[in-house]
Amino acid sequence: MSGKIFIALFSGINVGGNRIVKMAELRSFFEDLGFSDVASYVQSGNVVFRAGKGDAATLTKQIETAFAKKWGFHSRIMVRDLNWFERLVRQNPYPEAAADHTKLHAYALEREPTVDEVARLAEKCTGPERFEVKGDVLYLHAPNGLGKSVFANLIGRVLKVPGTARNWRSVLALLEMAGQAGKN
Repeated sequence: MSGKIFIALFSGINVGGNRIVKMAELRSFFEDLGFSDVASYVQSGNVVFRAGKGDAATLTKQIETAFAKKWGFHSRIMVRDLNWFERLVRQNPYPEAAADHTKLHAYALEREPTVDEVARLAEKCTGPERFEVKGDVLYLHAPNGLGKSVFANLIGRVLKVPGTARNWRSVLALLEMAGQAGKN
């Protein structure tokens, strides 16, 4: 089967009992759009798929538009390819935190933040969290967990670059799923 493996990361679905999308329906939706090797991971909306043509930006627009039409609301979607995920894991600046999946998160950002945007965010990071931005990825080490992190709640507002976060377990699971799909 030719084509390239991509991962779609949805934001704002199945959170707090709102905007419910069943994963089986989401998988069918991707198949109806003509994608193959479709697999989903957990309820927050992560889909691994193979596309015969198109790049991440084109696929993002196509999927976002079709999704809004089908479900009646907009979900911001980040589509990334397998190489992007491999690089994300390889470049993790906090390898010592990777063992505790709940303390390490990666944010897929819509674009690379500017130096000024990152500096503004750094001013707000007074501990115990640490973060680093590499390209269009923000790595966050939150030693007390994301749920208790005041800083984590500020990231979107201060950085002003749309993104969606995944904990390290999800990152590794998606990379493994994408890698397996790539071997088929």
